[in-house]
Amino acid sequence: MADPDTGPLQGGGTDILDRELEELINQSHVEEGDHERFSHYAPKNKIMESALTGKPVLALCGKLWVPGRDPEKFPICPTCKEIYEKLK
Repeated sequence: MADPDTGPLQGGGTDILDRELEELINQSHVEEGDHERFSHYAPKNKIMESALTGKPVLALCGKLWVPGRDPEKFPICPTCKEIYEKLK
């Protein structure tokens, strides 16, 4: 799910966060696991970029994954949901 694009993750000041996430992605690897069972929150622009490039996305919960499934078919990741609610 990409609802956070309307929340505090968008707008000014995201350049630093984007750079930090980029470093994490470059240092990490895509892991199998819970991301197969949940829909995750991530900035919509990063999900769109991933759709074009195949580059992994870092969810609010810290899960690194390549979006590719219909998020409506899976429950929302409880950790992503909790973090997103705190950001509102």
